[in-house]
Amino acid sequence: MFSGVRATVRQETETVSAEQKFVYDFTEGNRDLKDLLGGKGANLAEMTNLGLPVPPGFTITTEACKVYLETGTEPAPLRAEVSAHLDALEQRMGKKLGDAADPLLVSVRSGAKFSMPGMMDTVLNIGLSDASVAGLAAQSGNDRFAWDSYRRLIQMFGKTVLGVDGDLFEEALEAAKTAKGTEDDLDLGAADLEAVVTTFKGIVRAHTGRDFPQDPREQMDLAVHAVFDSWNSDRAKLYRRQERIPGDLATAVNICSMVFGNLGADSGTGVAFTRDPASGHLGVYGDYLQNAQGEDVVAGIRNTVQLADLEGLDRVSYEQLMSIMKTLEGHYKDLCDIEFTIERGKLWMLQTRVGKRTAAAAFRIAVQLVDEGVIDLDEALHRVTGGQLAQLMFPRFDTDAVDRTPSPQQGASSPKAGREARVAWGIAASPGAAVGKAVFDSYTAVKWSRSGEQVILVRRETNPDDLDGMIAAEGILTSRGGKTSHAAVVARGMGKTCVCGAEELEVDTKKRRFTTADGRVVEEGDLISIDGSTGKVYLGEVPVVPSPVVEYFEGTLHAGADEEGGLVQAVHRIMAHADVRRRLVVRANADNADDANRARRYGGQGIGLCRTEHMFLGEERRKEVEHLILADNDKDRDAALSVLLPLQKNDFVELFQAMDGLPVTVRLLDPPLHEFLPDITELSVRVALAEARKDPNENDLRLLQAVHKLHEQNPMLGLRGVRLGLVIPGLFAMQVRAIAEAAAERRRGGGDPRPEVMIPLVGTVQELEIVRDECEQVLAEVAAATGVNLRIKLGTMIELPRAALTAGQIAEAAEFFSFGTNDLTQTVWGFSRDDVEASFFTAYLEKGIFGVSPFETIDRDGVGALIKHAVREGRATRPDLKLGICGEHGGDPESVHFFHEAGLDYVSCSPFRIPVARLEAGRAAIETAGSDSR
Repeated sequence: MFSGVRATVRQETETVSAEQKFVYDFTEGNRDLKDLLGGKGANLAEMTNLGLPVPPGFTITTEACKVYLETGTEPAPLRAEVSAHLDALEQRMGKKLGDAADPLLVSVRSGAKFSMPGMMDTVLNIGLSDASVAGLAAQSGNDRFAWDSYRRLIQMFGKTVLGVDGDLFEEALEAAKTAKGTEDDLDLGAADLEAVVTTFKGIVRAHTGRDFPQDPREQMDLAVHAVFDSWNSDRAKLYRRQERIPGDLATAVNICSMVFGNLGADSGTGVAFTRDPASGHLGVYGDYLQNAQGEDVVAGIRNTVQLADLEGLDRVSYEQLMSIMKTLEGHYKDLCDIEFTIERGKLWMLQTRVGKRTAAAAFRIAVQLVDEGVIDLDEALHRVTGGQLAQLMFPRFDTDAVDRTPSPQQGASSPKAGREARVAWGIAASPGAAVGKAVFDSYTAVKWSRSGEQVILVRRETNPDDLDGMIAAEGILTSRGGKTSHAAVVARGMGKTCVCGAEELEVDTKKRRFTTADGRVVEEGDLISIDGSTGKVYLGEVPVVPSPVVEYFEGTLHAGADEEGGLVQAVHRIMAHADVRRRLVVRANADNADDANRARRYGGQGIGLCRTEHMFLGEERRKEVEHLILADNDKDRDAALSVLLPLQKNDFVELFQAMDGLPVTVRLLDPPLHEFLPDITELSVRVALAEARKDPNENDLRLLQAVHKLHEQNPMLGLRGVRLGLVIPGLFAMQVRAIAEAAAERRRGGGDPRPEVMIPLVGTVQELEIVRDECEQVLAEVAAATGVNLRIKLGTMIELPRAALTAGQIAEAAEFFSFGTNDLTQTVWGFSRDDVEASFFTAYLEKGIFGVSPFETIDRDGVGALIKHAVREGRATRPDLKLGICGEHGGDPESVHFFHEAGLDYVSCSPFRIPVARLEAGRAAIETAGSDSR
């Protein structure tokens, strides 16, 4: 049918010239033109170049979309270019668009640079009309097919282009099936579908005030504009924010000659993966649906059969598909996701792309491809992410516990039996263990989630309008669809737990409940658990256990253990290579020996932040701090400090023992002193009640006076950090003495303590010089008293803009800088984090002011610019200046890449995030190939 298709390989990437080209034939592009042609258009061109069976068509570029979105109208040359390419397509196909006797039909499909499954619009069967439907019936010899195609066009066009509520079409179709006494679309005959078309056209007229357009070119032009507009739809913008896809890329539009999977039992449509996208295991994976069009598979409206079953239905097409899958994986050197249609025994390729996969699949596939000689370890490391590793570290269900729970078939037939009874077994679409309250629409999922509830979104099938609910939910459960349904594809991309196709469940979204096969009714708000690794669904809360990856990091599971199908071994190999390749040292934020020991097990190479204020927590120690604050003379102050000194020293001895041989950076007391005192309101009430009883408490009265004295309008910018050491005599000296004496004790005991003293919140070098002199005096006194030669570095936190701007001066008195990016972000932006995140951050994210919170990922343009300036100025003064970061950004994957580029020596993060930081430090090293700024 399409034997005249030309396969031309174009090696050079075309650039946009003064006379801009807005339309490319599939024979003109290649996979390197994703910025211009979008991922779908570039890959359709690539498959055409490979000589694979691709229906002819052309792509309208992202540049055309950008012009349309910026000006509200398409580029002036676009219509003529589209007309020329449409004429060429009509000549190639030997038929005219929408011709009454033998119509050419086309699809209009979106396709951005990055895959956004289901987020933008598609319209099939463009060109059908009251006139051409008869011609299609005559040419195909199948009246039912023609009317089915026409009703699909009106339904998709009405919803996508004309903005008609899609539920109106669904309800009309359901009414037609009910009148026929069936639940299956395929039981509707040609006459039934012709009646549905009439009903659909009435819906369009009633809700738009116009008739369904009969001019095929008008249909196509309106569909193109709808696809352009869908780039800025709410769901597309939400998805881009979730996946951190830039909003200025725009989408291309692919206009492709139609091939039909709904011509009968010898036709069908499917989605295939060259490896299992859920597990990464080798094999044939995918879904196939006979007598259907492509959107039916992704929508999950009808349950599919496994791809392997196609061999029994159409062996020739199956074998050809297997050959093409092998070709594509070999060409792309990665897991490929493929959409195809079979039209009366003829296989057509409609799309391919490097497939989305779960975290476990990403690690397994990367190692498999190394073993197969397809890629090297550097490329394997590049293909996994810290975010995926973090997903693998989440807990999983305790399968031993749930296996002991009787299933309904084992006698737990009462609706009240078995608190954690398994009630369904669907398709394991995206792994993980999710527990939450069942909710049945997206709005409720978002609302309850914002109230702090954990929810599971339960639907018959999901569609793009459910995206915000899918993001808010802990997991997604559907009663229809397979591994390639919308729910499965989107959940895998987001790392959400998902179980699809749980056919045993009867989901009633209107009554907000689902019913199990044995009659149990689960209402909205009932607690359920879903296992995306097995597909099992449970009532109640199933207990969880650590993941095997966490057990590996903890040292309780050997890397060679055959756990989770080689997952641990894959993680081990990639982590080992990341450690070889990375330049950045990874330290931990740890305040006690337990956290320090965990950090070492997870690969930490020291402590980058020990917050000494955490050592003063607990009732007894808090009381001693109160005594220090209340002291109004040297004697009382010295007495309070003498009590705190041995407590601090013992803490440091334990910490230095846990981190023996590795650096431990101890931050001197930083927070405002009022944090160690009772709440002013609570204390005022206590004092007032005591006075009313005529039984005043002298200590409470003194505390209240102290609280009032220390009260500040903005305490985070008040008396804290280095300022405490300057105005409270002996405070920092006590802490430094405790550090030095602990180090001396460990050294005499045969240990190798390596403490570093960090002075917080310095804004000017004069502050640092005064405190440094005091610290050096204490260190000399301890060395003389113990006879131990102590070499303890003194440095500072850079957490104020002035400190970053005057870093060259500060480096004269500091041996190291550690960037406190939490406070630095607050002071650069003028934000109080605790206030703004609860008030207007959501609005900022929704309006696109932030792509992501600057407290989550480093603000490169603002905070990042200050860090780079401080690095340059500091090292210009002191070339051997050690540089690190100890804010929460130290474990954020994207931020780790920035710190590598900026030339820092180490990052420090919570113990649990150390593996993520190690992995991303390795990825940063191979991606920049030594181009950091050191």
